[in-house]
Amino acid sequence: MIFKIKEIFIILCLLFYCSISSASEIFVSLKKSKVNVRYGPSFDSDVKYVYKKINLPIKQIDKKENFRRIIDLKNNSGWIHVSQLKKINSVIATEDKILFKKPTSFARPIALIKKGRLLIIQKCKKNWCEIEADDFNGWVKTDNLWGLIN
Repeated sequence: MIFKIKEIFIILCLLFYCSISSASEIFVSLKKSKVNVRYGPSFDSDVKYVYKKINLPIKQIDKKENFRRIIDLKNNSGWIHVSQLKKINSVIATEDKILFKKPTSFARPIALIKKGRLLIIQKCKKNWCEIEADDFNGWVKTDNLWGLIN
């Protein structure tokens, strides 16, 4: 009897672990400069709010047919049609950061990136991303960037 209880407990733990690991974080970006966020996964659902920022990074937390449940940096959530989303190409600085000429802290600083700034990713390697922000191109460390899975 004790052996069967242990087996059941192990099976339940494995099922719980598998359900958590399959819900991995997926970041996406907004494809358009005006995107409706709905209360439910349907065009019949009312619009909850509207994003007006192209390339805004958001986290996909669920999906149902052609709709994706998302959450943003400020914990706003809702449903967006998949046609309004694209592969992640941006991040948001969650702290002030220094933009460097090359991917090293010893490189020449180019600019100060303020907290909340939307940054377009060119490429990433190791702990650095090459980004574009307004008229600046350079490298930032990947810590304190919302939209990357480290």
